[in-house]
Amino acid sequence: MTIADQAKTEGYLLLLLHAHLPYIRYPEHEQHLEEAWLHEAIIESYIPLLNVFDDLLNDKTDFRITLSLTPSLLEMLSDKLLMTRFQQYLDSRIELAERELSRTRSEPGLGRLAQMYHEGFLKTKRLFEDTFRKDLISAFRSIYQSGKVELITSAATHAYLPLHMSDQDSIRTQITLGVNTFRRHFDTKPSGIWLPECGYAPGLDEKVREVGINYFFLESHGLLNASPRPKKSIYRPVRTPSGPIAFGRDTESAKQVWSSRDGYPGDVDYRDFYRDIGFDLDHEYLKPYLPGGTRTFTGIKYFRITGKTADKKLYDREQGLRKAALHAEHFMQEREKQVLFLREKLKTRPLITAAYDAELFGHWWYEGPEWLRFVLRNLSLQKRAFRFITPSEFCAENRVLETVTPAASSWGKNGYSAVWLDPSNSWVYRHLKKASQQMTELSRRHQKAEGLMERALNQALRELLIAQASDWPFMMKMGSAAQFAETKFREHISNFFMLSADIHQGRLRETVVESLEKKTSIFRDIDFRTYTAKRAVLQTGKISDT
Repeated sequence: MTIADQAKTEGYLLLLLHAHLPYIRYPEHEQHLEEAWLHEAIIESYIPLLNVFDDLLNDKTDFRITLSLTPSLLEMLSDKLLMTRFQQYLDSRIELAERELSRTRSEPGLGRLAQMYHEGFLKTKRLFEDTFRKDLISAFRSIYQSGKVELITSAATHAYLPLHMSDQDSIRTQITLGVNTFRRHFDTKPSGIWLPECGYAPGLDEKVREVGINYFFLESHGLLNASPRPKKSIYRPVRTPSGPIAFGRDTESAKQVWSSRDGYPGDVDYRDFYRDIGFDLDHEYLKPYLPGGTRTFTGIKYFRITGKTADKKLYDREQGLRKAALHAEHFMQEREKQVLFLREKLKTRPLITAAYDAELFGHWWYEGPEWLRFVLRNLSLQKRAFRFITPSEFCAENRVLETVTPAASSWGKNGYSAVWLDPSNSWVYRHLKKASQQMTELSRRHQKAEGLMERALNQALRELLIAQASDWPFMMKMGSAAQFAETKFREHISNFFMLSADIHQGRLRETVVESLEKKTSIFRDIDFRTYTAKRAVLQTGKISDT
C-alpha cells in the first residue's frame, strides 16, 4: 500500500480467528467418539478456510487476516496416526454420502442435498490429498509466507493462565512451550500470542515479554478498566508497562457474528447444525459410520434453521449463500459506519479488533467460510474508509502507543474467570496445585537424569500440561461432555501422580512409561529441566519432526 493510500484510510479492521481443540488421542481405540472432534473440524472448518485463503491468494485479492493455532492443535495436525484416522473418517463420510444418494433418489429435495454432501466430501478429499498433500501444517505455513495471513501461537495446552498465577513454573512453561512448538512447526518465532480464553491477570505481560512476544489480545474490559483508562478506549492498542502491546476485542463486531440469537449464524436460511441424520435415521443403517455405534453427528444435515419448532424446512444452499453475501455486505457497511463514527469521536484512526473462534466458520456456521470469503473479497472490490491489517503491520505503522496497566479479565460469562472457577469444576485446582509443586521438586532434584528416568520425567510434564487445559473445566461448567472432561482430567492427573510416585520411590517400569509415551506423544522435544529454569528457555532453529 502506498503512502497516498494510507493517508486515505480512516481506520483499520483486524480480523482474527482462534483455532483450538483439546489434545485427544486414543491409539488403543480404532474409533473414539471424542477423537472425531478433530476430524469434524478439519472437514468443516480448517480445510474450507485454507481453501478460501488459497483461492483469494490465487485471485491476487489484497486481504489480511490473523490466525492463532494452538500448540495442541498443531501437534494433532502433525500426528501421523491421527491424520491416518482422519483419512479413514473422511472415506467413511464419502461412503455414507453415497448410501444417502441411493436412499434419497426418489426425493428430489433430499437428493440434491445428498449430492451436495457427496460432492463436498469428495472435494475435501481432493484438497487434503492433492492440494495440501496430506500436510495441513505445510498448508498453513504456505499461507503464512504469503504475507496476507499472520499466524500466532497460544499457551502449550490452552491452560487458563489467571488461575495459575501462583505457580510461575507452570505459567512460564505453558508460554515458552507455546512459542517453541510454533517455532518447530513454522521455523520462525511468533510475533503474537492468544492468551487462552482471553484470560489475563497482572504480570502475564511480563511472561509474554520474556519469550520475545510483541503483542497479545484482551477482552474489551481488560482495557476499559485499565489504569489509567486508555484515552482511545479499545480502539487503539496500548503498550503494557513491561513492553508487549495489548489489543482489545471489539464487542460490537463480535456480537454480530458470534451470537447465535442476535448474530448472523441464527438466520432462518442457514443450515441447522443440530438436525443431523446421525440422530434422525435408523440406527442399524447408521451404525457402521458411528464411533462405537453411538449416535452422534455425521456432518450430513438436511434442514435449515427455520425456527425453534420441529417442523424444519429443507436447506437451500443457494439461498444460504445469498444470505451469506448479504450478511457480509452488511458487516462491512456496519464496520464502515463504526470506523467513521470513531474517527470523528476519538480524533484518531481507530482499529476494530474482530476476534472469533475459527471453528465457528464451517463447523457451527456452515456458511461461515463463504461469508468470510465475501468479507475478504469485498474490501478489494469496493472503496471503503478502512482497510484490513495484521497486528504486526499495525504495530510497525503506529509505534507511539499509550502505556497502561491492563485489568484482570477474560471472555466467557461475566468476564472474570467465572466459567473456569465454578462449583462444578473448582475441585480440579487443588490437584493441579499439588501436581505443579511436585513437578517443581522433581525438576530441581533430577536435573542430571538420563535414560528411563529422563523419559519418565518428560512424560510426567506432558501429563501435567494436558491436565491444565482450560477445556476440561469449561466442559464441566457448560455441561457439554462434562463426564468425558472429568474422566479426561482424572486420567492425566492420575498418570502424573503415578509417575511422580514411581520416580520418588525408584520403581520405574519401562512398560508403563512406554505405554504412556505412545498414548500421549505430544511435544516430542519436551525437556522437563526447563520447568524450573529461571528464565524462558527458547529454542533456535527448526527441530525435525522425525
